[in-house]
Amino acid sequence: MNPYHILLQKLNFHINLFIVCILTFNVAAVNSQQVVELNKNWICKQYKLVDEKGETISSAAFPLNGWMSATVPGTVLTTLLNNKLIPDPFYGMNNNLIADIWKTGRDYYTYWFVTEFEETLSDNEQLWLNLRGVNYSCEVYLNGKKLNEKTHQGMFLRQSYNISDVLVKKGKNRLAVVVFPPDPVGNPNGGQGGDGTIARNVSHQYVAGWDWIQPVRDRNTGIWDKVTLHKTGAVKLMNPQVVTKVPGIRFPGKSQNPALIYTSAELFNASGKTIKGTLVFKINGQEVRVNVVIPSGKILKTNLPAVTVNNPKLWWPNGYGEPYLYPSSFEFLADNKTSDSERLNIGIREIKTSWNSITGSLQTSVNGQKIFIKGGNWIISDAMLRLSQERYDAEIRFHRDMNLNLIRVWGGALLERPEFFDACDKYGMLVFQDFWGSGDCNGKWTDPMKMDNQWTRRAYPDDHTLFIKSFTDQVKMVRTHPSLAFWCGGNEITPPQDILTAMQDSFRSGLDTSRYFFPYSNSAEMSFNSTGGNSDGPYTIQPLNYFWETSSYPYNSELGSVGTGDYESLKRFIPEQNLVVPDYINNKVDSVWQYHKDIGYENYIDKYGKASDIVDFGEKAQLVNYDQYRALIEGYSNHIWDWYTGIIIWKTQNPWTALRGQMYDYYLDPNACLYALKNAGEPVHVMCNQADGMVSIVNNTFETQRDLMLEVSVFNIKGEERKITQVFVEVCPSLNQRYFSVKEITSKLQTEGGFFLMAKILNFNKEVVSENLYWYPDDKGNYTWLKNLPEAKINAQANLKDNGKIEVKMKNTSACLAFFNRLSLVDKSTRERLLPVFYSNNYINLLPGEEKTIILDSNKKDLSQNAWVSVSGWNVNAFYIDIK
Repeated sequence: MNPYHILLQKLNFHINLFIVCILTFNVAAVNSQQVVELNKNWICKQYKLVDEKGETISSAAFPLNGWMSATVPGTVLTTLLNNKLIPDPFYGMNNNLIADIWKTGRDYYTYWFVTEFEETLSDNEQLWLNLRGVNYSCEVYLNGKKLNEKTHQGMFLRQSYNISDVLVKKGKNRLAVVVFPPDPVGNPNGGQGGDGTIARNVSHQYVAGWDWIQPVRDRNTGIWDKVTLHKTGAVKLMNPQVVTKVPGIRFPGKSQNPALIYTSAELFNASGKTIKGTLVFKINGQEVRVNVVIPSGKILKTNLPAVTVNNPKLWWPNGYGEPYLYPSSFEFLADNKTSDSERLNIGIREIKTSWNSITGSLQTSVNGQKIFIKGGNWIISDAMLRLSQERYDAEIRFHRDMNLNLIRVWGGALLERPEFFDACDKYGMLVFQDFWGSGDCNGKWTDPMKMDNQWTRRAYPDDHTLFIKSFTDQVKMVRTHPSLAFWCGGNEITPPQDILTAMQDSFRSGLDTSRYFFPYSNSAEMSFNSTGGNSDGPYTIQPLNYFWETSSYPYNSELGSVGTGDYESLKRFIPEQNLVVPDYINNKVDSVWQYHKDIGYENYIDKYGKASDIVDFGEKAQLVNYDQYRALIEGYSNHIWDWYTGIIIWKTQNPWTALRGQMYDYYLDPNACLYALKNAGEPVHVMCNQADGMVSIVNNTFETQRDLMLEVSVFNIKGEERKITQVFVEVCPSLNQRYFSVKEITSKLQTEGGFFLMAKILNFNKEVVSENLYWYPDDKGNYTWLKNLPEAKINAQANLKDNGKIEVKMKNTSACLAFFNRLSLVDKSTRERLLPVFYSNNYINLLPGEEKTIILDSNKKDLSQNAWVSVSGWNVNAFYIDIK
């Protein structure tokens, strides 16, 4: 255990300089009516260096000498990094140069945070100070007065203080918050969650280290989420709830029968008298209202009449239809004046679960239609909690581009922020949200790395009442979002029985009756298979046949593989001297790679020929990446509804610079995994089982696909084509239709060396619906024949369109195939990739004479002057294209 206590030694110091902090108000991207975010001009100082109490520090007369600029929202570590007092912990092994709280004691990362603001109130107005997330405990002071009677505890619990009576009517108001780290902080001894004791808090667990991250040295202590001021009248509107009902079976884009919207909100009368007023809900040109009487000091939950929406535009998951959002609002009127209001976007949809007796697992339907779950596991956007709406939007957009339809938020991290759900609403991503716990820390297994035994850990956290209070509050924070589909009690284990019962009872009694609650992430409802077990995994690289031939868990919540980026990605966080090609066969892997949790490619890189240098390694890794994740999605799609109802990949992103399981790196640079998923998960997809040679088409849509021309050809190393078949086919809705096997042909060709197989489907207008190029090994399982591909030539031009996007037209002018070409938008002066950029496709293959158009989308400015498009391929020499 940490030998330090919360009682800290205080030091005397001399005051020489007064720092005046003036808040620059920024209107926040939040929903309430009059809200400003306090995110500028914060300063901070280590708690043990400040002698005075909070009442003194928060008084305007107290000079703030020697205090440094602070980042809020943010953590202590973020502030130290932004002040250049620590090195970047994401680079190399810099994290080892930063003092860990386990060794320093909690006082080392206990800090005061101070800011000032100006605000005025008219008669009958109230001003609320809201802190959306503090880790872990805090005391809050304003203008010489303490706001919280008891020390606030818990990372996942909002705070709201009525500061109307404490406000300085004219002039500056000083806010001072002292933030204490979790207790205990946990010993980062290399175990999952370190020694496990971090889970005694109601907080996240990965900060003590995991198999994808090194420990976060301050355990993310700080005011990590938004601080806002919210001005209202006498009544404050809180925690709206929206439930939409969409009866029957619906089809995207069709005329719809009516849908129903049920709404409610909590109303808090903060005045000293009874208030009469009207709660109003508006949507789509309609409104409903109800008159209420609220006693002084009381919170009244108020239900509104149902709204019937005729011919509604429905919200659909990605790949199935438009995720349409209706602007709407709640408003409370008193004396015909707005006391408070909240605006939000509503998606009209109904999500249900049912039992699939064939797979033995739950399946999901949206608006009456069965949805095959293709999901990704999400940790958090940034391991140091540097969260932003822009980064959320980019990451969720990447998931949309992967043709996934669900994101599972892993239980060792957060209940995600409203901005995350905003992006999921926008891009049609269903969300499977875990609560805070894991099998590793919370006692599912024996573990010599853990301090406490299983029985003790099974009772974590220490404060069950705090957990229940926090879970209730966080559900209310995000339950209006249409993307939120499922709740889950924890990662690979339920919370303790009393907490689990409280959760279930709360949901049933109205906290959120519209969403299914999984007791834990790989519970029997998801992952019980014919062998009599329920689990998840595997997590490492697999033979391609595994995904096609091995029956896994029917709704696998975690199945993963490799995900290393190319040289351009690696060099961002691995020092040059450590960019050494790993030798996995002889277990010779550089220490920095090991520090960044490399899991290795076994002998799969060598199948393409031993990597000559790190650039060659990165390029070959992308070929392996693409094959792995294409086979994963295709293998599951091959047994849609007979073996499987869903798959959730472990994992699709990394909030730290880890070398495993990611479709794009921490810097938002995509690798080949992303485009493998994009192509394999498309709504209508042609594929070839490389185990038995069966060619099939999976139709993920709700309508029969007719008059599809199925073409299958093989190409030799010279680019010469041999047509195998060309036939019109049709595929029923939500089905994988198998047609014929090419095994006899491909087996014979493999004895002659490797080759390409192209499977393609076209619609009746001869437009490509899906195409899929496989590269087959020789009969010894090697792809070294690819080294002998003739050099190909590509003509390309890039044009900047009126919408700011770049249109790149490419043509293969060679007689051979131009293989695996990556496009990148790069800075002209540095030739470094500009990030993030979204590509309509990448790692492009061009048959002899073939033309393709790729769209690049970026928010970068002056692209025609400052940027090029680079093209590099397996058998295409790299070149740059001017943007015209």
